[in-house]
Amino acid sequence: MALPDVYVQVYGQLPEVFKRLSDGQAPDKFTRQYVKDLGFQSASFHALIPLLKSLGFLASDGAPTARYHAYRDQSQARRVMAEALREAYSDLFTIKAEPTEADRALIEGKFKSVHNTGERPAKLMTSTFLSLLPLADLKSAPTSKATESKMEIKAEKADHLHADDRRSASHRPTLHYNIQIHLPSTKDVEVFNAIFKSLREHLLD
Repeated sequence: MALPDVYVQVYGQLPEVFKRLSDGQAPDKFTRQYVKDLGFQSASFHALIPLLKSLGFLASDGAPTARYHAYRDQSQARRVMAEALREAYSDLFTIKAEPTEADRALIEGKFKSVHNTGERPAKLMTSTFLSLLPLADLKSAPTSKATESKMEIKAEKADHLHADDRRSASHRPTLHYNIQIHLPSTKDVEVFNAIFKSLREHLLD
């Protein structure tokens, strides 16, 4: 179970923030200076760092994770965000599989009860979460750890099979034929011509 208590006051600009994360290169460390380099000068954007850590986009030291890099692939960005939200806000998804703006009061109440917080922080946590939802494809099937393990095992088995096939092919016996011709003791050229003509007709053609 999980329900982070992080939030940003500039939640309305989260779609633009993640667009710039996707468009730009991943830094070695995601710092406040990098946030400014992205074009977000206000100190209100500093809260992006704990938010990204809670979503699994950053490690504890601020280094971008595999999830961060995967999100930069636009073909899978929405699926990656869906997995991040399901993981970070799993408490909310247990009460509503596909939460929407219509569930704001329910979500707010959950934040207030879990974190024993006041109305304003609960509203900001809720708004932060709801602002991330449009970036996610919640209809995409979550990739379970078991499924990933099975795929890895299957791939390993396939690699071993191909390697075995290659080894078998390299050790497969091949047949070679040696044909010996005993020529007669004669000086008649026509005899030799007839022999080689017969060889060409029966062995080479």
